[in-house]
Amino acid sequence: QVHLVESGGGSVQAGGSLRLSCVASGVIDSLNCMGWFRQVPGKGREGVAAINTRASGTFYADSVEGRATISHDNAKNTLYLLLNSLKPDDTAMYYCGARTSLCGGGWFTTTLYSVWGQGTQVTVSS
Repeated sequence: QVHLVESGGGSVQAGGSLRLSCVASGVIDSLNCMGWFRQVPGKGREGVAAINTRASGTFYADSVEGRATISHDNAKNTLYLLLNSLKPDDTAMYYCGARTSLCGGGWFTTTLYSVWGQGTQVTVSS
């Protein structure tokens, strides 16, 4: 069983930056793709970025392209998301997800992810 714990959220002003972290524990050898998703009340969970943890490949949503950097530290079993130039529209609960299949064209499909963290709130004020 895999357990994911996110951290790093908070309240920032527009234009600021945040780095989110997601620590994975448990049986993680089968995981090959991890991603960040976000959700606001009343809307579905949307993909922000994803990364292959044992192969090349990073993927970004158009809404964060150029402002976000996803990375993974295999030694620490930790996924990161650096978000720069934050906008009020970035306000959401951010979730970390993991799956056994490689990230690919459908990296943003939530049903392909089998493990989720509890989320960390990001609030951006104008």
